[in-house]
Amino acid sequence: MSDSTGSPDSIDPHEPVINAILTVGPLFKRWAMALVAVVVWAIIAWTWQLYHGLGATHLGRPIYWGLYITNFVFFIGVSHAGTLISAILRIVQAEWRRPITRMAEVITVLVLFFGVGNVLLDLGRPDRALNVVLHPHLRSPLLWDVGSISVYLTASSVYLFIPLIPDIARMRDVTTGWRHRLYARLALGWTGTPKQWHRLERAIGVMAILVIPIAVSVHTVVSWVFAMTIQPMWHSTIFGPYFVVGAIFSGIAAIITAMVIVRKVYGLERYLTEEHFNNLGLLLLVMACLWFYFTFAEYLTTWYGHEPRELAVFNSKISGPFAKFFWTMFACCFVVPFTILANPHTRTIKGTLVASIFVNIGMWLERFTIVVPSLSNPRAPVQTFGYWPSWVEWSLMAGCFAAFALLYMGFTKLFPIISLWELEPMPEAHAPAAARTFQPAEASS
Repeated sequence: MSDSTGSPDSIDPHEPVINAILTVGPLFKRWAMALVAVVVWAIIAWTWQLYHGLGATHLGRPIYWGLYITNFVFFIGVSHAGTLISAILRIVQAEWRRPITRMAEVITVLVLFFGVGNVLLDLGRPDRALNVVLHPHLRSPLLWDVGSISVYLTASSVYLFIPLIPDIARMRDVTTGWRHRLYARLALGWTGTPKQWHRLERAIGVMAILVIPIAVSVHTVVSWVFAMTIQPMWHSTIFGPYFVVGAIFSGIAAIITAMVIVRKVYGLERYLTEEHFNNLGLLLLVMACLWFYFTFAEYLTTWYGHEPRELAVFNSKISGPFAKFFWTMFACCFVVPFTILANPHTRTIKGTLVASIFVNIGMWLERFTIVVPSLSNPRAPVQTFGYWPSWVEWSLMAGCFAAFALLYMGFTKLFPIISLWELEPMPEAHAPAAARTFQPAEASS
């Protein structure tokens, strides 16, 4: 138990979520040290790249976007899960979503930093990013990207923080020392009066409505970075909705993966039940079918048009040097998840975890097969080369994933990863309207 906590009698011994915050076990420390080691190695690799320039990577003309931009699109896509899933389920008053919304919202905020970070890595010199602000070009989709992601990060952070306030106040009341001082500042004077509950409910409702169009616009703008060019198989009007569907698809898979880990590590079986995984599995199944539809439409029109430059990229994916990535992507994004999730007997916790892992792999490969094959077959008669990421690129990619996991772990040791105030019965006069009809998870299970 941390020395900053209050007396044991002040903590509910049956509250695993709070206990998970106030205790740091040896397994947590070992994982944290391992992740820190990966991050340190990534910093060394970045320092090497800063010293030697982008020559330390395998990027060049015409393949100037590779692993970094693949990761940028992937991370921005994953960020859609928390905001869209949480906001939509709140608006439709899906009561089963209560234990999972915060886990999803944390993913949204954290991965945005790594999405933006990969753009800085791709620039070689991070100071060049200032040119977007100092010398803006209103016709450039890159400027639209910066604006939309900045608004999205701000809105997502506010949307994460507002529902945290009652739980932060609860942690304030059961801790002492530095934790108490931190929570006291962040609680913003919360005492749980009817007026505060009313303002909280109203603020959450407003943010849930605002954040949906912002989230959709972000990945639409990301797709326009590609579609506004006339590169083969990029200049497509379907890229906007295609990217949004893929973002939600990968985001749901990321939520399921995080849920399984948090459930197992912190013993939250009473909160994250089979019902939650079954419902998310059904959503993942729907998104797999939508992903198949958009992918089929995209490649069918390319094949039917038979434009030579487009067909060169098409053939490189279907039967050429990128075929192994394309067909692995197809199996991971559709064949495996559809087979598992369409069968209620395999749509279990383990089944949805397996499906989500395959989807995460497949969606990363989809981003890779969008970026690299088109650049490998440029319109201009430029000599191309076989691109494969260097050790620097792989190291920085590993560092991004390790840093994200480390920050997510850190969040679980500072704040309740499950929204406790939404799960507990409250006095009728103090409870928001949406919370008055809730039944505890153990009663429903």
